[in-house]
Amino acid sequence: MTSQKLIAFLSDPSCYPHGPQSVHTVETHISHVFIAGDRVFKIKKPVNFGFLDFTTLEKREFYCREELRLNRRLAEDIYLGVLPIHEDGNGNLNWEGRGDVVEYAVLMKRIPEDRMLGSLLSKKEVEPAVMERIAAKICRFHGDASTGGEIDEIGGFETVRRNHEENFEQTEPYVGITIPRREYDFLRAWALGFLEAREPLFRKRVREHRIRECHGDLHLQHICLTDGIVIFDCIEFNKRFRYLDTAAEVAFLAMDLDFHGYGGFGRVFLDAYLRESGDAELPVLLPFYQCYFAFVRGKVTGFRVGDPGLAPAERKGIEDEARRYFRLAFSYGTRLDRPTLIVMSGWMGTGKSLVARCLAPLLGAEILRMDVLRKELLEISPTDHHYEEFGKGIYGEEMNRRTYEEGLRRATALLKEGRSVILDGSFRSGRDRLAAMEAAASLSAPFFMVYCFAPDEVLRRRLEKRKQSGMDASDGRWELLESQKKSFDPIEGIPRESLITLDTSGKIDEITDRALLRIRTGR
Repeated sequence: MTSQKLIAFLSDPSCYPHGPQSVHTVETHISHVFIAGDRVFKIKKPVNFGFLDFTTLEKREFYCREELRLNRRLAEDIYLGVLPIHEDGNGNLNWEGRGDVVEYAVLMKRIPEDRMLGSLLSKKEVEPAVMERIAAKICRFHGDASTGGEIDEIGGFETVRRNHEENFEQTEPYVGITIPRREYDFLRAWALGFLEAREPLFRKRVREHRIRECHGDLHLQHICLTDGIVIFDCIEFNKRFRYLDTAAEVAFLAMDLDFHGYGGFGRVFLDAYLRESGDAELPVLLPFYQCYFAFVRGKVTGFRVGDPGLAPAERKGIEDEARRYFRLAFSYGTRLDRPTLIVMSGWMGTGKSLVARCLAPLLGAEILRMDVLRKELLEISPTDHHYEEFGKGIYGEEMNRRTYEEGLRRATALLKEGRSVILDGSFRSGRDRLAAMEAAASLSAPFFMVYCFAPDEVLRRRLEKRKQSGMDASDGRWELLESQKKSFDPIEGIPRESLITLDTSGKIDEITDRALLRIRTGR
């Protein structure tokens, strides 16, 4: 049986008893899918990629039946059966049973593509309550899923460690292409260090049967909101990818929501799953597994850059996508594990706010910007500019005091809620810096001051560009810089280990990462 003959048969609308008007075909690296009216027929390619083996008819039949069995757990009405395809003595293919079986197809109902979760999110047609219902369904599914025995053995600590080691080995050739060396080295050390430090927790999860026969590929385009919630296309071909800690399963979907810009929905989903499951250890494991799956997606996407048939623009698009996944993985590894206060400081134009905006998602911190807060206290728009003389008007000492006191009050409240905060302002007053450090100490929160500087020619260029745009909340401008320099208190009283100085005249990613690694590792 040649694949060309089989594909030609399944692409012909007249071969199907239900009489579809047309057949639309979709090819993946492991299957051919034929969308024939309201029915879908899927056959597996006779391929062996190591992690899957469909090379014999017997194996393809087995995995078709596994696909049916496993997917009926979450999409019972969608997966209808496994159908044999026969070839008669004249070489004609048929569904009627004439001749020998030459292939097997999984038969499914067609799912409306415009009702996929990703599509609905992009059209802003999803309410937070939907994510809560999805969480409840997945939690019930996990509670009913098989566990123990082989599942515990295959999905246990040794497999998790091997999966991570394999990830880094397979990604090494792409360092400097899709992932910078500093990110790769940090993530490798962080992930393997987490495994070593948390080994007792991973083994406890096995004993408590948190390892289940999961879906294994839980992302946005495998969830359909049609008549109820349909979750389909699970991993049938490799137990190692399906026998998972339930924390890993929910981390996958949360990661996919983050990647596509729906982090708020991800938080609703995770909060709801935590309430439903009562899994108190979930918050500890989530960043680890989110990092893992983002790294996997970066790795798999990056594999495609070696395809010699790619056009330059297509290759660049693939590289950019892989970098985005790796950067997301990096952000999970760098997120602070305890509430931390970070103070940005420096002259106007030194890029404090840009560095703060880049640091915040990587650290999982909230930014409180003094320029915005000042105008909020005065009930004026952030982009309503007041080009006062230095130290006059809304920038007088009394308003400075109110602004910084209110900023510190809000930061303290957030720290008490368990959230990290970046206070973004000039902090030219030594009094304000020490007040922030003392507030952090009173809550036993780590404290860092990030002092930014740059050559005058860089500052002038930035300040003139900012003024021309008129879109930034800051009213800083070149003619005020010398006055600000003279009023800037010497940096004193900040412990060396808490002070980070940054020349911001270079590339923003490298600048951000220097601050990030100091905050996360002390180096």
